[in-house]
Amino acid sequence: MDSAFSNVFTQPAALNQFLAENVIAQGEKKKLIKPSSSNNPKLEELKLLLIDWINTTLKEEHIVVKSLEEDLYDGLVLHHLLENLGSLKLDVDKIALTEKKQRQKLTVILEAVSKCLQLEEKQLKWSVESILAKDLLSTLHLLVAIAKHFEPSLALPPNVKVETITIENTSRGLKTANAVEYITENKEKLEAQSKGDAFDELFSRAPDKLDAVKEVFLQFVNQHVGKLGLNVKDIESQFADGVILLLLTGQLEGYFLNLRDFFLTPASTTEMLHNVNLALDLLTDGGLLNFSVNSE
Repeated sequence: MDSAFSNVFTQPAALNQFLAENVIAQGEKKKLIKPSSSNNPKLEELKLLLIDWINTTLKEEHIVVKSLEEDLYDGLVLHHLLENLGSLKLDVDKIALTEKKQRQKLTVILEAVSKCLQLEEKQLKWSVESILAKDLLSTLHLLVAIAKHFEPSLALPPNVKVETITIENTSRGLKTANAVEYITENKEKLEAQSKGDAFDELFSRAPDKLDAVKEVFLQFVNQHVGKLGLNVKDIESQFADGVILLLLTGQLEGYFLNLRDFFLTPASTTEMLHNVNLALDLLTDGGLLNFSVNSE
């Protein structure tokens, strides 16, 4: 047995119970939430919010959900939820009593979800089998996707993540892989991407607007370094040696840089790199730069 798998559990009894509850057949692979993440407060907050949202939405139909795993696997609640939120008329039985009927019902429901959300199969983080098996991770991903599409105003808590373990039953025993998976949006990552995307879009598709943006930056820079008797006319060339960047940072942050700490008139690439590295360090220390920049 993979040592990484057994290390997830501090007690042998917990390991045995886990294996008993999650039977994995030969050649099968399953991804599960680690027991260590099951009591995550943010995860609990998300679960309670989704339960309250479903119950509020289906209040007039007298449907009450108490457990996401136990109450959604047969498709009944999902069926009512989609019909209520999206005015979808699904050609399925209201109640499916046998596993075969439940699988058929879930197939129709999840196909409708994929079509509404315009998702390809490779983008799906759930399946008929995982929902039917009462898999919490898949159920959460499904409900979050439905909520974001049909109820975008619903205040889902951001940055909800869990530790997962993927277990594969091979001929040599259990093989595992650990990971961290986000269930709701990673806001920090999205903000960084959106900033990058905005400038990428500007450079690639709107070069005519680039000059206007550069002019705004120049005005901003000169508004502050002008107090030192400096004037910047070209961003590319005049920022290359790090001097203007250092002086601008000092003006914005309200401190004076000792002239012995940097080269005011750098005469070599090494001296320029020293200045730029110092500026990047100051920006990082001040919490103004949260991604890596190549000083060269």
